[in-house]
Amino acid sequence: MRRLFTPRTRIILAGLIFGALGALMVNWGNPPNMGICVACFLRDISGALNLHQASVVQYLRPEIMGFTLGALITAFVFREWRPRGGASPITRFVLGALVMIGALVFLGCPIRMLLRLAGGDLNAITALVGMVFGILVGVFFLKRGFNLGRAGKMHQAAGWILPAMMVGLLLFAIFSPDFISYSEKGPGAMYVPLALGLGIGLLVGFMAQRTRLCSVGAWRDIFLVRDLYLFSGIAAFFIAALITNYAVGNFGAGGIYQWGFTEQPVAHDNHLWNFFGMGLLGVAATQLGGCPLRNLVLSGEGDTDAAITVMGYLAGAAIAHNFLLASSPQGVGTWGPAAVIIGWAFCILIGFLMSERRV
Repeated sequence: MRRLFTPRTRIILAGLIFGALGALMVNWGNPPNMGICVACFLRDISGALNLHQASVVQYLRPEIMGFTLGALITAFVFREWRPRGGASPITRFVLGALVMIGALVFLGCPIRMLLRLAGGDLNAITALVGMVFGILVGVFFLKRGFNLGRAGKMHQAAGWILPAMMVGLLLFAIFSPDFISYSEKGPGAMYVPLALGLGIGLLVGFMAQRTRLCSVGAWRDIFLVRDLYLFSGIAAFFIAALITNYAVGNFGAGGIYQWGFTEQPVAHDNHLWNFFGMGLLGVAATQLGGCPLRNLVLSGEGDTDAAITVMGYLAGAAIAHNFLLASSPQGVGTWGPAAVIIGWAFCILIGFLMSERRV
């Protein structure tokens, strides 16, 4: 039995469960093609905290709190909770914001990108190619010796700060104080019951912590070290989401959406900026060492560098909506393309400046 339950079979099983849940969350109340989206959910939390005023995307998503707290509990159980950090925090903050900006130009993180494709949205193909291109650029810099410095051991109190903030957000979600904003229409007004969202978040946090599941790391490891471990989990995720969508009737005349490029839920079909937006996410996330889900999990393990990155995500969501960078189903935001170009320039600049090999 132990031979059969290898690390690879565990990550494949985790991917299958995660993918099926990601599809089913739509049927249970979350927005179409957005059963789980780390970027979109962090954007909704940013809005609920009034960091931006886009009224259709404001809600305290309990799944986000569950990802971090599930990883925290799991890390403690398996004695892997270890406070560390101090490696280029300001650079990580900016890169985190750029990851979010790239995601909101496309309208989805790598998880939602796969769920969109598994739900029939062919625009996700352009985004996938763009993300892989961005990861390749990031790998180019990694091979040149790019790094953000070495994390050191930190006081235990530092490792508790972001998990404590997640507990605070969860209490806000439960008691709904007056200073929290909630959408009355749009994606922010579509959600699963709080207990269900939190429970699934805790489960995903557990699985992601035990398997190191990471959608950006999956491609990075293929290009950098020819390793398919992480990719096997992501492939299983997509297959399970695709099969589940067919099984529960999310396709066809009676379904929520159909295969195609147009009239997809919470999506646009500008292929150029889908490509470069997710490309920005790919290069920035590679430089950060992981996708948004991975950084939420790491922050639950006591990694303060990941916690700073998560704060960058929230700031990036606020910037994207306050300064007309985020896209909408009507198209790309007014200043979205300019922000993506600036983001690419920043990533390339630090890629050269923070590498051991200099030109």
